[in-house]
Amino acid sequence: MGKIISALDRVLTLELARVTERTAVASARLRGRGDEVLADQVAVDAMRKELNALDIDGTVVIGEGERDEAPMLYIGEKVGTGKGPKVDIALDPLEGTTITAKAMPNALCVIAVAEAGTLLHAPDVYMDKIAIGGGYKEGLVDLDATPAENIKALADAKGVAVADITACILDRARHADLVAAVRDTGAAIRLIGDGDVAGVIDTTNPEETGTDIYMGIGGAPEGVLAAAALRCIGGQMQGRLVTSSAAQKARAAKMGVEDFDRKYTMAEMASGDVMFAATGVTDGSLLSGVHFKGDNVTTDTVVMRSLTGTIRWIRAEHSNLEKFS
Repeated sequence: MGKIISALDRVLTLELARVTERTAVASARLRGRGDEVLADQVAVDAMRKELNALDIDGTVVIGEGERDEAPMLYIGEKVGTGKGPKVDIALDPLEGTTITAKAMPNALCVIAVAEAGTLLHAPDVYMDKIAIGGGYKEGLVDLDATPAENIKALADAKGVAVADITACILDRARHADLVAAVRDTGAAIRLIGDGDVAGVIDTTNPEETGTDIYMGIGGAPEGVLAAAALRCIGGQMQGRLVTSSAAQKARAAKMGVEDFDRKYTMAEMASGDVMFAATGVTDGSLLSGVHFKGDNVTTDTVVMRSLTGTIRWIRAEHSNLEKFS
């Protein structure tokens, strides 16, 4: 394999951190207020403002919606000054609107940037996903295997009993059969109310997070964001679009999807040089949330780049709150 040459400037990784930091601070002001719509709108407005200040020629390929309707950062929207490299952008200004409105754990502001044409243009439908951390042989787990087969394969690779494995699954009625199948194996389950990007990333550090494998159906946009993070931090992931209506299939087809049964690998969802940034809004397993202390505010951010394998954890204290107003 030849040397990968990237059009992206490494300085952009720190610029992305600033984007998610400022979006998180704006979002954090809505924690516990019970207004999901307003929290999402504030996050979108803040992220759009920061993106438009960057020297990039960016196109949103994973966004908040599929049409040009305020306040969405919609799929196809152009962002940036237009003076820099052409890039694909996947974003979720507030991953976890409900948990932010309820001040629950694991709300994040998330963005991934890659060279133009290298991120999967996934429609706003569901995706069946499976993910584990790094260090295992390729194809250890598979969407087409049963939950029992996947959990047994992972337990064997780790050299532990099945009972020592914990699966992260979104707490949804649609997962009743999956939950039953996992529990039948003797493995444990960590049910989460929202925030499956964090759930996938948690598989890369099971000693700290207690999550060994992510399984189940969540949003396709979040699937691409999670794949982008795993490209940087290491791991395995597969995804398959779930379209339950003719209208959803038509939307997917419009975005170039031809095979609705296709099983996407992590590299097919996010290829090339990928940069990823996330800042915590509420305290969680991956990142601490925003904390206001008098005239100061502290943020906790992770930024990653696939080309170099670099992961930076940035805990910052900002003394000028006016910059975040």
